[in-house]
Amino acid sequence: MEYIYAALLLDSAGKEISEKSLADVVKAAGLTPDEAMAKTVANSLKEVNIKDVIKNAQNVQVAAPAAAAAPAASKKAEPAEEKVSEEQAAGGLASLFG
Repeated sequence: MEYIYAALLLDSAGKEISEKSLADVVKAAGLTPDEAMAKTVANSLKEVNIKDVIKNAQNVQVAAPAAAAAPAASKKAEPAEEKVSEEQAAGGLASLFG
């Protein structure tokens, strides 16, 4: 996760996201850099516009609560179950044995 944070920090500062820059940020945070992880993250983010990803993620977060509210509204629309008296229940059982 620290490499993603490092990439976000570098992007925010307008710096290039490279293996070396990621490792430098991780090292500056007091952690021991993993060269393989830095390389993987740098290669994964080469063609990614981080600002667009963040903007799209914010749009998804705004839409999610509205989608979550829809099932709750449909549950309220269901009719309540009718209570059956003991006599009605017994009458229903009697019809089984007719």
